Amino acid sequence: MILYISPIPTAFIQRDIEMLSPTFRIVHLNFTTNPYLLPFFFVYQLMQLMLLLPFTSKYLCFFAGYHTIIPVFLGKLFAKEVIIECGGTDAMHLPKIDYGNYRKKWLKKATVYSFKNCSLILPVSHSLVKSTYTYDTDSPKHQGLLHLIPDLKTKIQVVYNGFDDQFWTDDHRAKSPFSFVTVATGISKENRAMVKGIDLVLEMAKAFPDHSFTIIGDKDFKTLLPNVIIMPPLDQKEIRQVYQRSQFYLQLSYSEGFPNALAEAMLCGCIPIGSNVGEIAKIIGDTGFILPYKNVELLFDLVSKLENEDLKTLRVNASLRIKENFNYAQRKEKLIAVLTPD
Repeated sequence: MILYISPIPTAFIQRDIEMLSPTFRIVHLNFTTNPYLLPFFFVYQLMQLMLLLPFTSKYLCFFAGYHTIIPVFLGKLFAKEVIIECGGTDAMHLPKIDYGNYRKKWLKKATVYSFKNCSLILPVSHSLVKSTYTYDTDSPKHQGLLHLIPDLKTKIQVVYNGFDDQFWTDDHRAKSPFSFVTVATGISKENRAMVKGIDLVLEMAKAFPDHSFTIIGDKDFKTLLPNVIIMPPLDQKEIRQVYQRSQFYLQLSYSEGFPNALAEAMLCGCIPIGSNVGEIAKIIGDTGFILPYKNVELLFDLVSKLENEDLKTLRVNASLRIKENFNYAQRKEKLIAVLTPD
């Protein structure tokens, strides 16, 4: 039995569980992100793990943090493999926007301990292993696990996210001209909005009043701009419908590992516009547009020239790029290989 341990439930986790369940017995345990509940959850998690210990073959953890301390400790104590999927906040340090596990003393200690003492780290992108951050000169340049934990010796294997191109499809309908969409949860909190680049989205909306902008993920986020539509979290079928009628997808994040929504939107025929952070440029390739630095003038210039581009070809190529390079079957094959006993 594999214990899948995460701080909170997410669609990404559910997808991995569905991917692995036909091959392995998976039991999913959630922790908490509420700092006031940490003492209770440490005790509760220890009880859970001890009860399940005789039946546990290995631990698979989503991100590193407080929720991985006990699994890593028990893994070393009882010689059970502990694999941590590294996804972003556990490999980045961006104090300007209050982002990353390394900005808080005890969370940093928990993260470093977990990565140093687990059996294997599975980042979703190479940028989370070691990278030079250039998008904003006010933030530290050296990012990624090997920069933030210089003496890290744990084995690292990059496994990209994978996407179901049978579900996320372009239905070839006529797109609404110059319609832009982005997905971002929790953006009613200012620092979260900054992380997801919502400040740039709003600047775009002001500068291009004839274009439409849809932000999915937080019903509590407010704006008075008439060309911005705010939508609550949607189920996957509802999100797919929005993608299928939107012409462009915006991923203007200040930091990202491997953004799922970007790839899903590209499969649905959205032309991507992304910031030069994380794996975004690799995901987009030559099928969209990259903002090299956080600069509104550069962004406005990029958007003003879109009408001169071959948008029909970009639409087709964006979908093909995800199908060919980041498909569901590839991730499934690699994860099963990692989790299968030698």
